[in-house]
Amino acid sequence: MAYLFSSESVSEGHPDKVADQISDALLDQFLAYDQDARCAIETFNTTGQVVIMGEIRSKEYVDLQTVARNTINNIGYTKAEYQFDGNSCGVLSAIHEQSDDINRGVDNGDIDNQGAGDQGMMFGYACNETSNYMPVTLDLAHLIVRTLADIRKEGKLMTYLRPDSKSQVTVEYDDNNIPRRIDTIVVSTQHDEFISVESDSCEKKEAAEKAMLNKIREDVKTILMPRVKAQIESEKVLSLFGDDIKYFVNPTGKFVIGGPHGDTGLTGRKIIVDTYGGKGAHGGGAFSGKDSSKVDRSAAYASRYIAKNMVAAGVADEMLVQLAYAIGVAEPVSIYVNTYGRSKVKMSDGEIAEKIKSMFDLRPKAIERRLKLRQPMYLETAAYGHMGRRNEWVEKIFTSRYHNTQKIQVELFTWEKLDKVNEIKKAFGL
Repeated sequence: MAYLFSSESVSEGHPDKVADQISDALLDQFLAYDQDARCAIETFNTTGQVVIMGEIRSKEYVDLQTVARNTINNIGYTKAEYQFDGNSCGVLSAIHEQSDDINRGVDNGDIDNQGAGDQGMMFGYACNETSNYMPVTLDLAHLIVRTLADIRKEGKLMTYLRPDSKSQVTVEYDDNNIPRRIDTIVVSTQHDEFISVESDSCEKKEAAEKAMLNKIREDVKTILMPRVKAQIESEKVLSLFGDDIKYFVNPTGKFVIGGPHGDTGLTGRKIIVDTYGGKGAHGGGAFSGKDSSKVDRSAAYASRYIAKNMVAAGVADEMLVQLAYAIGVAEPVSIYVNTYGRSKVKMSDGEIAEKIKSMFDLRPKAIERRLKLRQPMYLETAAYGHMGRRNEWVEKIFTSRYHNTQKIQVELFTWEKLDKVNEIKKAFGL
């Protein structure tokens, strides 16, 4: 029997994503000037206020306040009427040094066998629904809010848009777990009060709100969605768009109060948006603000790298990979694989896991080196998902009142590379 599955995404202006971006911008700033920095940075934001918390071990000093303010302004919170903007919000720091008790398990004198920064389990997932091996529900949800942000920043159409927005996509699957059609699309976007009311009449206020909502709904269907579809290269994905899609646009009506003024934001509170939109599994550890000694982040990237390359090589149509670690121990305590009955090789999932163990060095330092995780590469991950993104080189510029300007060539989303496919095919006889 056919079933429905949904995934959501949120824009860079969502308060939780504001927090993630500040945390990762600070991590990048530390790594730009101290490649060996250890960071676990949490950010909290609300009306007119940002609090930066956590633990850092670094030989360099970073102006936390300036980095936070620049990040907020770049997102688009630049107006006092938002009740939260980069130039006027308060920025408080509650940062302290990383515990020696944690550090001793990581820095054990043997660089290659550097211990995991914490215990826990991390999951990677891939499927062949899209060209980037991501669930189509999440891929489309990300594309919708990312395109909405592009339109807002261009400032030519939908000029009433504010930074905070969310999307959700529901797709119908058949009995063989194949996507068949898009059932529902939800878009909620913060906006200016762009139709003013001169009197206090309740009727006129309701009429103005209705007119605003009608305009936003029309623009979503005639401006946003055509632009979203124009960016989709896959005919398989485009075929999911039919004439019977149900649209819910700003379902509650007016959405003027938003961002950190409408809802507090906290680092790590969108971990399902960050990963697979509810597909596969999640170990519970957040990513943003953490350097790569924290396996919450580095092993999650490594397990995605494994799952993506395995599916791309044809080992399975869908694969979940779990890695588990003990704090201070280099080798994972377990490797688990689930192909959901969609394996293409004559091996059990346990046998596939053993093969993975022999093919991939999953010690934290080896992961760090393989995926180049000591680069200042993290701000770009903090909105629109950590997985399924484009692997590319960019030049990033870092400025500081305490150090010289740094221009650094950075390779982004290294865990999305498909550079193990041929080796996997050979190992599995494909």
